[in-house]
Amino acid sequence: MTGWRLLLTRPAEECAALAATLAEQGVFSSSLPLLDILPLAETPEHIAIAQRLERYCAVIVVSKPAARLGLQLLTRFWPQLPAKQPWFSVGAATGQLLAEHGVSVSYPPQGDDSEALLALPELQQALANVAAPQVLIVRGEGGREALAERLRGQGVRVDYLQLYRRQLPHYDAGTLPARVQAERLNALVVSSGQGLQHLLTLAGTDWPALAQLPLFVPSPRVAELATAAGARAVVDCRGASAAALLAALRGYTAAAL
Repeated sequence: MTGWRLLLTRPAEECAALAATLAEQGVFSSSLPLLDILPLAETPEHIAIAQRLERYCAVIVVSKPAARLGLQLLTRFWPQLPAKQPWFSVGAATGQLLAEHGVSVSYPPQGDDSEALLALPELQQALANVAAPQVLIVRGEGGREALAERLRGQGVRVDYLQLYRRQLPHYDAGTLPARVQAERLNALVVSSGQGLQHLLTLAGTDWPALAQLPLFVPSPRVAELATAAGARAVVDCRGASAAALLAALRGYTAAAL
């Protein structure tokens, strides 16, 4: 484990937390945040959705920023959330954040992806309990389209509560390869499809060289995107948590030996 020297690319606050956990396990990391979270201005649509929250048979929260911003909005209108309304999160970290704020939430025990969530018995039960199921997905702009498509394919009406935009922070040209070389980094970590896209954008013409490094990703979907982009050694962590990354690091080391 101590031989790893990782580039972390999550939003700054999440990079700091992940770096601290990795350091406890003897893993060196360098943070280069590739996602800035920009809250969106509140709209009449936001208010209308919040006021009618009780009509949804399930609320799905896709990320920690969505959880924080969603709770800020919804609890203004619902100091006590609708009784018996089931909430779900795509990953454990988001679920734990919701639980810390008193939300009764379910999430897959393994796998931080849409497929694992859709297979969750609690979600399927929530959809089966009503004749015309309606689900609210709390997200950033453009997130988890495949999840909504799968739900609509089951006859579910899906509404979005979009609360933030993700953008690539400004870096000078050459920042990414220079960081990798200067700190002798030997693997890259991304936490989402958009994080991967921002990595490719920042890498530019240096991507073919960087693509030779192991690339740790959170799900099969992002693994497919990374492989299609030319990454040579893609490792699916089946989750975006620190525990999932550490398990993947151990597994990759064992496989390489």
